[in-house]
Amino acid sequence: MNYFEINTYLKPSSIGSRFRKRRLAPLVELIIKIYKGKGTVEILDVGGRETYWKALERSILIENHVKITILNLPSDLNGDENEFFTYATGDACDLSNYPDNSFDIVHSNSVIEHVGNWKNIKAFAFETRRLAPNLFIQTPNYWFPVEPHFMKIAHHWLPKSLRASMWMQFKMGERGRAKDIDEAMQKIDEEPYLLDLNMFSFLFPDCRIMKERFLFITKSMIALR
Repeated sequence: MNYFEINTYLKPSSIGSRFRKRRLAPLVELIIKIYKGKGTVEILDVGGRETYWKALERSILIENHVKITILNLPSDLNGDENEFFTYATGDACDLSNYPDNSFDIVHSNSVIEHVGNWKNIKAFAFETRRLAPNLFIQTPNYWFPVEPHFMKIAHHWLPKSLRASMWMQFKMGERGRAKDIDEAMQKIDEEPYLLDLNMFSFLFPDCRIMKERFLFITKSMIALR
C-alpha cells in the first residue's frame, strides 16, 4: 500500500477517508445543533479544500443549510464557488479583516502545524478562537510514532543530521527527495511543527481536547468548542 492510498480522501475505502469520516462525527453533531437554533450554519474552513468535505454526506449540507467559506493561499484554492462553497484568500495568522464571531464554526484540519514558528502558531489559535463561538481544530500528535506527512517512522524525533540524510535518501511522501544537503536543510526548516497535548491544550484553553487514537496511541487531537 503506497502513501497516496493511505492518505487520499478521494477514495472512500482508504484509511484516510475512514479516519476522516469517524473524526467528523462531532462536527456533524455541532452542525445539527446550530441549525436547530438558527436555521443556517456558516463555517470558515481555514486552510482547507473542497475535496476534504467529500467525506461528509452531501445531505448533511443540504438539510442543515450549511455554507462553507474555504480560506487558503491563492495557490491552494482549487474549487469553483457553488451553493455550498465560497472561497477567500488570506493569512491564517492574521484574519483581522473578519470581525469577531463572523461565523458559526471555525474548522481546520491539519493546518496549524504548517504555519511556521511558535509565534505564528499562537496567532493562528487566537484568530480561529475569536472568529466563531464554535471550533473544530485538528492536528497530528507529536508523540505518534509515524510522521503523518512523510509516512516515516520516528522521522520527527530524529536529530537534524539524520533527518537530512533521510531527505537525501528517500522520497518523503509527496514532498519528494532533496538533491543535496543544502536543499535537505531547507526542507527541514519547512517541516511541520508538530504539537503535543500540552502545547495544544495551552493554545485552546477553552476547548475540550478530543484524542483520536490508532492502536491505543493518540494519533491526533481535536480542539472542540
